[in-house]
Amino acid sequence: MSPDSVSSHQKFIQKHNLSIDLLSDPDHKIVKSYNAWGKKKMYGKEYEGVIRSTVIIDPDGMVRLIWPKAKAKGHALEVLNELKSIVG
Repeated sequence: MSPDSVSSHQKFIQKHNLSIDLLSDPDHKIVKSYNAWGKKKMYGKEYEGVIRSTVIIDPDGMVRLIWPKAKAKGHALEVLNELKSIVG
């Protein structure tokens, strides 16, 4: 989920030949509902933006796990391992 437009997601999917859906939230409604939009700081300057977070939602729509303020390094492997334990 990102605030990027549907057309930018479509271009990204085509460019990288992805077979997944990317969700667009240009008005920030959904990212705000998951507390994934807020104040950030870079080079001493404060601004609002997406706070990198991961949420695992099962097929029944139940939130199973949340990583607020996820760090990029090593996170994909951590999520994969958790998914494997959930699926069995």
